[in-house]
Amino acid sequence: MSERPLPPRRPEAAVPSATGPWLFDGPQGGRPRAGGTGGRPRAGGTLPAAVLFDRDGTLVSDVPYNGDPARVVPMPTAREAVDAVRARGIPVGVVSNQSGVARGLLTRTQVEAVRRRVEELLGPFDVWAVCPHGPGDGCGCRKPAPGLVVAACARLRVPVERAVVIGDIGADMGAARAAGAHGVLVPTPVTLPEEIEVAETTAGDLLAAVRLVLGPEDGPGHGPCAASIAGEAR
Repeated sequence: MSERPLPPRRPEAAVPSATGPWLFDGPQGGRPRAGGTGGRPRAGGTLPAAVLFDRDGTLVSDVPYNGDPARVVPMPTAREAVDAVRARGIPVGVVSNQSGVARGLLTRTQVEAVRRRVEELLGPFDVWAVCPHGPGDGCGCRKPAPGLVVAACARLRVPVERAVVIGDIGADMGAARAAGAHGVLVPTPVTLPEEIEVAETTAGDLLAAVRLVLGPEDGPGHGPCAASIAGEAR
């Protein structure tokens, strides 16, 4: 999401300390699913250990600093894309900057309410990593810093270099690079031309991004990210 300038923080706002992200476990308790790939590549395969999605502008429409579950609208192909990852037994997560908390525009309760609504619409995620800090708070989790990606992978117990981050702006791709993960950019109207130009991999929509990562259903992944992951797994 591209976070826009807003009015000054309300004086009564409770500002989170810059110590780390908020982590929310899914129904699997933050662990890879039993019976699937479990975050490990198949013999000779190149599937990622986890796929981490940005929230606003990637999974759901970008409503700046949204704390209202009624305003959550899935992006085109979002449910199909996330289900395709789940079908391979690969853990899915969300990594999201929510500086509205630091600005006094959102509460943790509102962030959790929106999270629950996203899961009602798109199904459960294995982990959510949320940065509640503002741009000047000096945290290590606000994208493009690597903290959200690293924390999500640690919670899932998967190697960060085997993870893929899918997002719509350069900060998402920067977080992936900084963490040592792989990035797939799905441009939207807010994506800057220079962000598209320097992206490792781009896709027209979320389902196309997932297909690049997963490859054909009857064989190992073979897209650009899959090839990179395979090389690092050797």
